[in-house]
Amino acid sequence: MANGRRTGVSDVITKAYLDSLLLEVRHLDACLPDTTLEIYGKTFKTPITTAALSHMSKNCADGMVKMAKGAHLAGAIAFSGLGAKEELEGMIAAGASVIKIIKPYKDRDSIYDKIRHAEKAGAFAVGIDIDHAFSRGRGYDEIEGMEMRPLQLHELCDMVKATKLPFIIKGVLSIRDAEKCLEAGVQGMVISHHNGRLDYSVPPLMILPEIQKRTMGRIPLFVDCGLESGIDVFKALLLGATACSIGRPLIPRLKEQGEEGVRDVILEMTKDLEYAMAMTSTKSLKDMDSSVVHFGNFTW
Repeated sequence: MANGRRTGVSDVITKAYLDSLLLEVRHLDACLPDTTLEIYGKTFKTPITTAALSHMSKNCADGMVKMAKGAHLAGAIAFSGLGAKEELEGMIAAGASVIKIIKPYKDRDSIYDKIRHAEKAGAFAVGIDIDHAFSRGRGYDEIEGMEMRPLQLHELCDMVKATKLPFIIKGVLSIRDAEKCLEAGVQGMVISHHNGRLDYSVPPLMILPEIQKRTMGRIPLFVDCGLESGIDVFKALLLGATACSIGRPLIPRLKEQGEEGVRDVILEMTKDLEYAMAMTSTKSLKDMDSSVVHFGNFTW
């Protein structure tokens, strides 16, 4: 408890909801599954991506570059969060397909500058983080001396049109925002509460099926927050996710083993995903059946 708020409560709720989801077992007509992900014209070995992390140099020298290299070695997508242009260039040079997520800077020109840089540097896709505009107790957020501001729909429309890259919105957690994103023409959404920026946020997997129903498969849906295993990823995929981002499980292995550690975590989680798919007669990512999921007793 801090200043009257339950620190980390959204993460607790998210984990409890994940654990309440139960899986039916289906053996007849099962086979070894295919975890291949096809997205934005490219093919990847796994639907598991690295999360849009920032400040990884505190954990490991050139942490984000090593993160990207590990993703590349595992045949996975890498997201890039807050970081210098040179860092993004290093991640792309490592061979990774990188999705650059930009903060909602008050200085909108800086957003467009980062969009142009991502495009020039060879990013796989680009997008903006819409859930980082406010700071608890002190108005607008400020990151590394740069003020933030909430994004308006007309601004989002202009940003989508400003690049030929797929444009992704990170921080969608409502049907309302999902509908506005569709109106703006975005090509992807990350369903996320940013590890609890608002206490008692709805768990991403609770709102995901509603958003998936509304978008009707028109655009990819990424999910992050609290996914720690291949089973967690499988549950998200069953409920409508196209791909799933992991962050915290990677950090210890990044610190200990660098890119090989990141690679191994992604490969291990993909193996767990393969096993869950095999045990439920799920042949590929295109054959996900939400009826495999049973909603158990959700308490936290």
